[in-house]
Amino acid sequence: MSQKDCHADAHREDIHWPSLVAAISSITAVGIAMGLGLPLLSIILEKRGIASTMIGFNSAMAGIAAMAAAPVTTRLAHAYGVAPTMLVAVVLSALSAVGFYYADAFWLWFPLRIVFHGATTTLFILSEFWINVAAPPSKRGFVLGLYATVLSVGFACGPLIFSLIGSDGLLPFAIGAVIILMAALPIYVARGESPKLDEKPPRHFFRYIFLVPTATAAVFVFGAVEAGGLSLFPIYATRSGFNESQAALLLTAMGVGNMVFQIPIGMLSDRLRDRRLLLTIMAVMGLCGSLALPYFSESWVVLAILLLFFGGCVSGLYTVGLSHLGSRLTGSDLAAANAAFIFCYAVGTVAGPQAIGAAMDFSGRHGFADAIAGFFSLYVLISLGRLFFRPKRT
Repeated sequence: MSQKDCHADAHREDIHWPSLVAAISSITAVGIAMGLGLPLLSIILEKRGIASTMIGFNSAMAGIAAMAAAPVTTRLAHAYGVAPTMLVAVVLSALSAVGFYYADAFWLWFPLRIVFHGATTTLFILSEFWINVAAPPSKRGFVLGLYATVLSVGFACGPLIFSLIGSDGLLPFAIGAVIILMAALPIYVARGESPKLDEKPPRHFFRYIFLVPTATAAVFVFGAVEAGGLSLFPIYATRSGFNESQAALLLTAMGVGNMVFQIPIGMLSDRLRDRRLLLTIMAVMGLCGSLALPYFSESWVVLAILLLFFGGCVSGLYTVGLSHLGSRLTGSDLAAANAAFIFCYAVGTVAGPQAIGAAMDFSGRHGFADAIAGFFSLYVLISLGRLFFRPKRT
């Protein structure tokens, strides 16, 4: 995208619906497929007698693939175009999804994981870049809140489909692949609307991690808390005296908070000149919520209410962080920074479960809350430092 185009986009106040529908619907289809595929793959490996450690190691390929794909995505989009790159990623992710069914040898699942999650990472990066470009500045938070809400619904639909069709045969893999391929249709229809990257990013990829640190640190904490929380909260809940069904419903409460608060938080961010303040407030609320967990862990109802608001605060870091990124950068800088944003999210998804699990081993079940509080404390320190010592910058 040229500087002239970026300047024009910066002053456009209408919502560019064809682009938004294409980007949001395509990535939502991928979200549904991922929500279906992640539990499906784990269950099948368990049925094959693969050790839990190796299942976890294979699952970790998702984060590694995302970290590997993020630095090259912008270069591919610059060389071949945003829409063509997304269409190739759709095909690769669909083919690899079906490939899991035909791969009898366990070692084949490692390259398949890398291809699948590398391709879906490319789709996430370019979809979010497309959405950020298409959203008018005054409504960017609302648009990204809408995106996050629809994506959350997509992820929630995946496990529901899995519960209905089970894990036997080719059917679940075929359904996942078809859903992913459906993402190609809106991309192809709106291909002429996709943003153009006429210039290469002027900076090295890793410099973009620190270009807007309030945003990239927010998504790192989001990734760490989300992945660590989803992985280890059932253990924390059962150790606190709840049964598996109650633990699952508590996670559902957190997921509902994730969905219902995104649009209101996004709209609130549109009213602020500096979104860093809202990011700091949400991090402080997340810190207080995590510190309160041990004191409310005796009552299921109170804990569910706490997790409802906690889920909104945690996911708000992603939505507002992405909106803050879009308000600071344009063109190739924005595309590269969006890739760095997803890279930091992937790092968080790897670091979070490790840190929270180690904390629980070291100090018992309450290590879960202590580790999450540690992540939020880190972000509060970073965001306050940026607010007070770099008030006119990122």
